[in-house]
Amino acid sequence: MTLNRRQIMTGAAGLGAGLAASAGPRTALAQESDVKTGILSVASFGVQPGIKNDQTKAFQQAIDAAAQRSAVLHIPGGEYITGKLILKSNTIITGVPGISILKLQGDDASLVAKSAKNIHLLGLVLDGGSSIQYKSALISADDVDGLRIRDCKISAGTANGISLNTCSGLISDNEISAIKLTGLFCNNSTGLDISHNHIHNCGNNAIQIWRSSQGEDGTIVTHNRIDAIRAEAGGSGQNGNGINVFRANSVQITGNRITNCEFTAIRGNAASNIQIIGNSCARLGEVAIYAEFGFEGALIANNLIDRAATGISVTNFNEGGRMAVIQGNMVRNMFLRNGKRGTGIGVEADAIVSGNVIEGAPGVGIQIGWGKFLRDVNATGNLIREAHVGIGISVVPDAGYAFVTNNMITKTAEGGIRAMDHDKLLGPDLAKSSSESYRNIAVFGNVSQ
Repeated sequence: MTLNRRQIMTGAAGLGAGLAASAGPRTALAQESDVKTGILSVASFGVQPGIKNDQTKAFQQAIDAAAQRSAVLHIPGGEYITGKLILKSNTIITGVPGISILKLQGDDASLVAKSAKNIHLLGLVLDGGSSIQYKSALISADDVDGLRIRDCKISAGTANGISLNTCSGLISDNEISAIKLTGLFCNNSTGLDISHNHIHNCGNNAIQIWRSSQGEDGTIVTHNRIDAIRAEAGGSGQNGNGINVFRANSVQITGNRITNCEFTAIRGNAASNIQIIGNSCARLGEVAIYAEFGFEGALIANNLIDRAATGISVTNFNEGGRMAVIQGNMVRNMFLRNGKRGTGIGVEADAIVSGNVIEGAPGVGIQIGWGKFLRDVNATGNLIREAHVGIGISVVPDAGYAFVTNNMITKTAEGGIRAMDHDKLLGPDLAKSSSESYRNIAVFGNVSQ
C-alpha cells in the first residue's frame, strides 16, 4: 500500500503521542482518576523526587490544576528542588511529615499567597538553604482568609520563617528553626490562632504580633515551645524576644514554655487588653514579662518565671501605660544586669499586685512607682523572700498613691518596706515603723522578719 504525505504525518503524530503517553507521566488518565478521589499527585505533572533539576514550572502547574479543581495536591516523600510558588484560593497541599522536602532555590524562593481564601499546607518540609540571602519569608501570605499551616518543618531561612499580613486561620504543630530574623511574623491579623508550635534558634524574635497602627487584633498564642532566641540586630528590646506584641490589642498569650531569650519572654508594647496567663519562662536576659509604653489594660496571672534580670515590669506611665492586674505569679532567682535591675515585679499606675510569690531578688522584690510616675497601686497579700528590699514605694512630691497591706516579707538586707526617691532609700523600715510622715502611702498589716 502506498502512503501519501498526509497519512505519514498523521501516523507519525499518533505514534509520537502514544510513545509519550507510555514513556512519560500518565497525565490525563492519572489526573482524571485522582480527581474522582479528590486527590492529585505532583507525580502526575512530571514532578519527581531526588533529581537535581529545578522543578518550579511543573510544581506550579500542579498547584494551579489542583486549586482549579478543588482537589488536594499530594507531594510524596523525597527531596524536590523548587523556586517561588504561587498559592491561589483553594490550594490544599499535603506531604508526608518530615519526608516531603522542598529545597528552595533562588533569592526570592518561597511559597507566596496574596488576596486568596482557603489555603492549607500540611506535612511539608521547607528547607531554605541558609547560604542563600532571601528577600522574603519561606512562606509569605498577604490578605488570606482561612490560612492553615500544620505539621510543617520550616528551617534555614535568612529572612523570616513565616510572614503573614492581614490573615486569618491557624498556625499549629509546626517546627520553625534556624531563621535569621523572626520565626513567625504576623501583621494586622484578622483572626489568627498560633498553637503548639516549636520555634527555636532564631536570630531576632520567635513570634511577633504587630499592627500598622494600634487597634483590635485578638490573636491567640497558646501552648507553644520557644527556645534560643538571640538579638543579632541589636537594639534595646525590639529584638531578642520570645513573643513580641506591638500595637495589637486583645491578644491572649497562654500556656507557653519560653526559655533562653536574649531579652524577654513576652513583651507587650503599646498592646492594650493583653492577657498573659499561665506561661513558664526561664533564663531570660532582661525582663521576663513586659507591658510597656502606651497600653491600657494588662492581665498578668499565674506565670512562673525562673531567672531573669526582672520578673514582671508594667511600666511607662509617662507614655500612657496604665491599668493592670498582676496576680498569682511565681518569680524567682532574679539577677543584676550590668549592676542594675534584679527586681521581682515593677509597677507604676492603676494596678493591683496580689498573691504573688517572689524569692531571690538582689534589687527590690516589688517596686511601686518610679519617681513621679506612680498612681493608684494596691499591693496586697504577696510573699517576698530573700530580696535586698522587700517592697519599695516612690514618695517624691509628685508621686500618686499606693496602698500596701497584708504582705509577708522575710530575709531582706535593707528592710521589708522602704520609701524611695528613684533608687535612693529613705527613712526607716515601714514594715516596722509608721508611714504617716509620707502623704501618698498607706502601709499596714504587713509582716517582716
